[in-house]
Amino acid sequence: MIVCPNCNHQNPDAAIQCEACYTPLPAMTTCPSCGASVQTDASFCGQCGSNLQGEPVSVNPVQSDPALSKQAPLPTLSPDLDIPDLPPIEPLVPPDPLLANPTMSGAENPPQPVPVPSPVASQPIEPIASSPSLNSRTQLQTHAARLLHVQTDRLLELPANLSVIHLGKPNDRIPPDIDVSGFPNSEIVSRIHADIRVEGDIYYIEDVGSSNGTYVNNTPLPPGNRHRLRSGDRIALGKGDKVTFLFQMT
Repeated sequence: MIVCPNCNHQNPDAAIQCEACYTPLPAMTTCPSCGASVQTDASFCGQCGSNLQGEPVSVNPVQSDPALSKQAPLPTLSPDLDIPDLPPIEPLVPPDPLLANPTMSGAENPPQPVPVPSPVASQPIEPIASSPSLNSRTQLQTHAARLLHVQTDRLLELPANLSVIHLGKPNDRIPPDIDVSGFPNSEIVSRIHADIRVEGDIYYIEDVGSSNGTYVNNTPLPPGNRHRLRSGDRIALGKGDKVTFLFQMT
């Protein structure tokens, strides 16, 4: 069945547009590994986790084009080239001598003695008490993110050392960083379902070709598109709002 991304109506596999709202439906194909029905633009199979896009092949432009491998020889100077002589450098003008002490230049202005202050009884200097706030180091505040499972009221801390966090169930291709297999109704969640990408203090979520889709604030997230998460966003893995999380920033 093909689920309409607009109204979630289930259509036959051969349907081109939705029977309910006439929205064009995404093209479907079969996984070459397990034969499951997946979208043609999906990166991974939602059932077995196979890579549907393949590895890109890098091409060396120098090897592909023999003309680029031959470098043009550098031009050489002709021995008969007449190079003009440079003009002679004029000598530098020596500076005027400076006086070491301007007051000694004339006898009519002799140096005046510097008055010496009278001694004063020294008083003991009390040490200034150091403030604890000056000695303590400034602690940098870092943002932490977590997911609150709505159905069980359970908190899941997102790993702080990962730039890509995989959501799904255990598989032999890409093990999930957030395992939802122990939550109720987890059968609607694909083994490789969605990814949360971290860029600095900004979090994004994207669907990676799941079978039942990913919904943010009750809106389906098209595969290949990502949504910037903000505190309080509601994330549903699969349709029906059965496996739901609230995104929180602390």
